[in-house]
Amino acid sequence: MHADLSRSTFRPERHYTAVIAQQGRVQLDADANEQTAIQLHQSRTLAADLIGRHGGPRDAPGFRIEYVGGRHDIDTLHIHGGRYYVDGILLDADRPAPGTPVPDEDAEEQDTAAPPAYWTYWDQPDGHRDPEKPGDRLPSPAQSPFLVYLKVWERSVTAAEDPALREVALGAAMPDTAARVKVVWQVLPLSLAELAIEETDPSREVVRAAFDKWAKGQSAPSARLAARSERPDHADEDPCLVKPDARYRGPENQLYRVEVHAAGEAGDATFKWSRENGSVVFPVDELDGTWVQLASLGHDDKLDLDIGDLVEFTDTAYASRLEALPLLRVEELDLPGRRVRLSAEPEPGVGRLPHLNPFLRRWDHREGPKRKGRTAALHGGAPKVEEGEWLPLEDGVEVYFAKGGTYRTGDHWIIPARTATGSVEWPADPARRPLLQAPAGIARHFAPLALVKGEAGAVDLRLAFAPLASSIPAADEATLAAEEQARRQEQEAEADPSGGRSQTTAEAEAAAEGDE
Repeated sequence: MHADLSRSTFRPERHYTAVIAQQGRVQLDADANEQTAIQLHQSRTLAADLIGRHGGPRDAPGFRIEYVGGRHDIDTLHIHGGRYYVDGILLDADRPAPGTPVPDEDAEEQDTAAPPAYWTYWDQPDGHRDPEKPGDRLPSPAQSPFLVYLKVWERSVTAAEDPALREVALGAAMPDTAARVKVVWQVLPLSLAELAIEETDPSREVVRAAFDKWAKGQSAPSARLAARSERPDHADEDPCLVKPDARYRGPENQLYRVEVHAAGEAGDATFKWSRENGSVVFPVDELDGTWVQLASLGHDDKLDLDIGDLVEFTDTAYASRLEALPLLRVEELDLPGRRVRLSAEPEPGVGRLPHLNPFLRRWDHREGPKRKGRTAALHGGAPKVEEGEWLPLEDGVEVYFAKGGTYRTGDHWIIPARTATGSVEWPADPARRPLLQAPAGIARHFAPLALVKGEAGAVDLRLAFAPLASSIPAADEATLAAEEQARRQEQEAEADPSGGRSQTTAEAEAAAEGDE
């Protein structure tokens, strides 16, 4: 998550069930965040164990897909409301009801048409599909049926993307407070060829099995990275405030973030890094060519922009697409006007709509000398992934990409660096060799929804579960028989005041008493 964190401490393999606060101690963001992560892990694991990999409640299953052919317009899908779970993550497809404004007394009363109760493929809240991009359009079901599936992941949201998160009472000079984590669901198409299905009319079982195989390959990252701190060659030139024997030479504690920028294999993939976990962002007020006017230039010299910085110009829509954009260089600063001039104009269609909250995100890598006289040339503003060797970032921090990895945009690793130890926090074996780790995120989850056959309709691939609660069951047969026998004995006792003696015995006893 791109947030201003000290570190991330949740590890499911440790099997912690709660974070216990102690009196008189310093309060840290990592402890509170770990408690939230523990609770999410427990609840989602429980839901996935009970429901399965995906499913919806029988009485309110969400994401029913309806294909609508574009006779006079572009093809679309209707995504109907309800709830659905994917790997224990709750998704809600209900469309929020629009608000009702106060009527204008001077204007004539007008009836406004209510929006549809469903989402469409083009206006789904986090899909951000563009009809102008051929790759975003739906396949033609007339040529071959296609699958519609759910892609689910999570991303962080700060006040730069959602200004409502900022408490205005704190003033514009104060930083924002807490960030948020948002579940992103996207309804996307997939051809049968991508699922390696050759049949033109496959059964549900065939499609589900092929999709599960495809999804397993999409959700399991193969890239691995290790990190370490090594005393750099120029360590003797560092100021006295850094320990002479420190391997991490930075003057402050940092949380380094190494993130895949362009996807692919080594040689094609690129990465970027930030010493602030990618949390340094600047909301954009206006874009004019290569000039960008910002809401603020930062709160101090550590969190501001400088000439030569590399930035990512994006917005809420493009951040949800998980696609790499060229990183741009800051060429000029206009401090009084809160403006910066970038090395090139941002990509068309990105950051032009104010309601999508455009912003700049600063990254801290630079082009320059790397090692042994070689230079780290940038490609699209980011250095290439080089496997099998240690790559220095800064101040003694180095990273190592394992050979044979496949890299996905957005996958990342975080590396805490601490001045107290003069080192980075990274798992190691008993011989203190850094261990290769899979990315800390992004975790992607998938579920099939429907096989679209065009005007012939869609084959529903969703699963449903019934509520666990039911009527209280009756007692077993032995208990029922015992209760029935007791009831009969009680009735007989009430009907026979003599206590169960026969009438003849009672008369004989009465006659004997009379003879006496």
